[in-house]
Parts: sequence; C-alpha cells; structure tokens
Amino acid sequence: MAPGLMARGLDKMREFMASATGRKDEPSEKTIERIRRQLHECAEGRGGEVSTRQRAARLAETYLRLDDAGRHAFLRIIALEFGPDPQRIARAHEAYQAAVGTPQQWDAEAALRAAMRSARIRILTQFNAIPQGVKFLVDLRADLLRYLPDDPALQSLDRELQARLSAWFDVGFLELKRITWQSPAALLEKLVEYEAVHEIRSWTDLKNRLDSDRRCYGFFHPRMPLEPLIFVEVALVEELTDNVQQLLDEHAPVLDTTRASTAIFYSISNTQSGLRGVSFGNFLLKRVVDDLQRDFPKLKTFATLSPIPGLARWASTHPAEVTAAFTDADWKRLAAAGIDGPESPRLREVLAGQPGWQEDHALARALQAPLMRVAADYLLNARREGKPADPVARFHLGNGARIERLNWLADTSAKGLEQSWGVMVNYLYDPDRIEDNLEAFASAGRIDAAATVKRMARR
Repeated sequence: MAPGLMARGLDKMREFMASATGRKDEPSEKTIERIRRQLHECAEGRGGEVSTRQRAARLAETYLRLDDAGRHAFLRIIALEFGPDPQRIARAHEAYQAAVGTPQQWDAEAALRAAMRSARIRILTQFNAIPQGVKFLVDLRADLLRYLPDDPALQSLDRELQARLSAWFDVGFLELKRITWQSPAALLEKLVEYEAVHEIRSWTDLKNRLDSDRRCYGFFHPRMPLEPLIFVEVALVEELTDNVQQLLDEHAPVLDTTRASTAIFYSISNTQSGLRGVSFGNFLLKRVVDDLQRDFPKLKTFATLSPIPGLARWASTHPAEVTAAFTDADWKRLAAAGIDGPESPRLREVLAGQPGWQEDHALARALQAPLMRVAADYLLNARREGKPADPVARFHLGNGARIERLNWLADTSAKGLEQSWGVMVNYLYDPDRIEDNLEAFASAGRIDAAATVKRMARR
C-alpha cells in the first residue's frame, strides 16, 4: 500500500471512530483471538520492511475500529501476554552471577539485558514504520492513561511506552517554530482546539494573538509536522501586565515593538495527553527567550501572567486556612459591604467562584486584601508530595522562576473567577537568578518570591 493511501486511511478511520458511538460490551472471543493473532505476528517480526509496515498498518486499523472496551482489552493483552519471560530472566541472571569477574561477564550481561527486553517494545516500535505511526502511539497512550487508574495491570505497558516516547520526543529531535497568521490553516485550527488557558473565541481573537506585537511558538516533532506538542503565546508590552482581559482585547492598539521592554508569556498549552510525563516545557521557554532576545534586543523583562488553577479548589478543602487570613479590620469592611461573617451565603458564593460579585466595587475592595493573603499563602506554603500544590506554580518554580507579583481581578472571566477569584500571578524569569533558583528549588524546595508576596502570606 502506498504511504499516502495508508495515511489517508488512518485519518478516515480516526474520523469514523470520533463520530461513531461504540458499544460498551466486552469484545467477543473471536475478536480477542484475532487481536492476539495479529499481535503475535507483529511480535515475531517475520519478513522484510514491507511486511512489517503492512502488519503494523493492519494492527493499527484493527485498534481504531474497536470500541472503548475493545481498546482496553487490546492493551491488556499486550501488557499481560507480551512481557519478558520470567524463567528466561532467572536463567540469564543466574548465568550472569556465575560469570561475574570472569571474561564471560560482559556476554552474560548482554544476555541478561536481552532476556529482560519485552516483546511489547517490538510491537510498539513497528508502528514507526507507518505514516502517522508516531501520532498513533501518542493517541494510544492517551487511551492507556484513561484506563490506568482502574486497571493497575497496565502499568508495565505504560512505563515502557512512556520510556520509548521520551526517547522519541527528546528535545534534541524537536524543532522550535514560530506560528503566524500565515501558517497553514490546519495548524491554526489546532491552536484553537488545543488552547488550554484562555479560550480562543473566534478567528479575530486568534488573529489578534498573532499580530505584530504578539508571538506564538511551538515545539514540533518531524513525524507530526502539523501537531504542536506544546505552544506558548507571548505579548510584547512596555511593563509587567496585570490584567489578561486587557492583554487579549481585540480592539486595543497594536504596540510599536521598538518600545517593548517586557515579554509576557500569558498562555502555555500542552496539546498531547499521551505525552504526559514527557517534559519539554522548560526547554521551550529557554529557546523562546533566546529567540526573542535576538529579535528584540531591548527586551529586559521576561515574565508570565499566569492563572492559579488550584486556588479555589484548595480553599474549599482548607476552610480554616481561608478564614484565618481575614483580620478584624477585614470583617468590618466586609460587614459594610453586606457580608456579616464566615458563614455568610454571599461569601460562600464568592469562594465557590460564582460570578457577579466582582461588579460590586465595595465588596471587591473589601475582599481584596484577605483573598490576596490566601493566594500568597497557597503559592508559598501549600504542598502536595513535597512540591507546590498548584500545577502552574510547580512548572514555573521548577524552571527557576520567581513569584514576582499577585494581581487582583486580573482574570474576570467565568473560568478565572471559578479557579482563583480572578487572582493571577506574574512569575519572573530573571536570567541572573534562574540557575540558583533551580538548584534551591530542586534541593530544598525553596521558593524565590518578591518581598511583597512574602509579606502577604501569613506564615
């Protein structure tokens, strides 16, 4: 089969599966046996390159035709029936132990490594032989990750697939590309689809984000040329930005970039759920900073305007931490604004992220100080498994950034109010401090933050 025909066939099959409603019944024994037979054919690897490509294409087509239960069964067969042979490993290990210190040690070591090599890898690697095979494997792992929480037996397959994808998607193989309004329409549609921080509402909105005072960069794999793996949206501005609605205003005048002194990273989106655990976001930011400094030598400040997606959720499970941030003076101001104490229904509505309260200017002013204290305390002190509880904070602090400033009502969209009562944060990337911050954070969990942010936190 010609490569182009094979690629179009896989595309059509994906479209069919996306629109069809699969049955939830367990696959029949006949289907299971057909899957098992095809997997064995791929594991045995008989024939030449053409045979390998044809087998992999048939197996991919079989997988794409399955409903969700069938795909789960498919992955269980690979995980449970195509792992290393424990008896062969035991014999090879015994031979290696006996050969230690002798001239045969290195041959025995090679034999032990060969015994531990899984047939799962031989099957998965063969998908590389078909057009879109790499994308197929990324999507396959996305399915695997959905099943994994309820089926721990899939963990071995996930570890092997993640390791293989980490090698294939090593940053050295990736290409940094600037995405512009002149980029292919298919790629621009992907930006709209994958934007995870601030929804792209229209083509006019997208064009605004790609204007002359904006930049958008993505990492691409050569086998997935129209699929950005991660992309970052940048605004060139004159000073640190504190409001995302103003930043995204389609009617705001375009800045003369010769006046820009600051680059604001206001949206970073990972696009492939199947690449979870494969990290390249930190490399993206470093490469983007280098690119921007080359094109705009006057840029001095590199910072983000970031959401705090876990704040309101954390507050809902730590009510004592929230109310402790309110002083007597705060309660007096809130009483004047119509909130008579911690149990006030109006306060519960605010903390739950219900919109509308921000239009009451007296109430918004009264809430600003205490809720900013809660946000600072959360970013500096809330932990999950020894790391910052907030996922965006973990990313930027883990890349050497500093918590520079908190911004009140910086995102008054429904999503912004629901996530963090509209509070956003600027993370500053100071080239002179990044390496020190990286080391301090990695070794001791120490967070670099501006003095004003530290003073807000209670602890």
